[in-house]
Amino acid sequence: MKEIGYLVKRNSLLFLRERSAVFFSLLSMLIVLALMVIFLGRMNSQALVDLLSEWGGERDRAADERNAAYLIQLWTLAGILVVNAVTVTLTVTGSMVQDETEKRLAAFYVTPMSRLKLSLGYILSAWLVGTGMCLLTLAAGEGYFALRGYGLLGAGSVLALGGMIALNTFVFATIAYLFALSVHNSSAWSGLLTIVGTLVGFVGGIYLPMDSLSAPVQSALKCLPVLHGASMMREVCTEEAIVETFAGMPQGAGDIFREAMGISVMAGEHKFSPGEQVLILLLYAIIAIVAGAALSRRRKLR
Repeated sequence: MKEIGYLVKRNSLLFLRERSAVFFSLLSMLIVLALMVIFLGRMNSQALVDLLSEWGGERDRAADERNAAYLIQLWTLAGILVVNAVTVTLTVTGSMVQDETEKRLAAFYVTPMSRLKLSLGYILSAWLVGTGMCLLTLAAGEGYFALRGYGLLGAGSVLALGGMIALNTFVFATIAYLFALSVHNSSAWSGLLTIVGTLVGFVGGIYLPMDSLSAPVQSALKCLPVLHGASMMREVCTEEAIVETFAGMPQGAGDIFREAMGISVMAGEHKFSPGEQVLILLLYAIIAIVAGAALSRRRKLR
């Protein structure tokens, strides 16, 4: 365990001391936030207000606008947490690719330390740093809501989100390690980061609501862990806001909104429960760990 602890500390410090890596990890979060709040978030909230006016008859439009804006921003915050869980863990795991490029990984392989411990060192450091960055993002989001005069999430919701953040970052840390086993130079890893950072918002239904996508695309996204991770966090973040926003609306209006925005994930008439989504995420982690173990045994350094 001492060896694993040393590797976790070393890999975490390699990321945190690299100011540019930390900066760009935060920058990706800010870009998504600006995109959603300034452009797509305003469009989504306005569409929701128009829908409330159409379905709800005589309503207080000012209250609807405020409630809709808060609801969409909570939905956005959940999406940003998942984006960070993916991109930060990938960035931290990049230390393994850098170690190989600079011939340090070969030195680790000839030590008495097992490859399992070495693998855990990379995975756990990505998990810890990713969890910390996501919790920082959650705190920043809550601070933003407080400044805007919105209500804060309850203690139970925050604790639930903390557990979901830890689960998501662990799953994506194992997947990032599997990717790192297939990449042998920093240039290729940078290209992978660019591709994943661009796609993660789409595969999680974060940039566009689910009802804006075609049925085949929706079906494909429902097979990926990003959407289920985002769905879990959205459910916790928006639960109370949906009740308040859709007060006085026909029964079932809130459920239609949940499905359209990817808060609820449906397979035909079946709604995935949080427990089922946890199992899906864990299944991906198990597959990544097993595949990573098999690749690690046969991996040859270049």
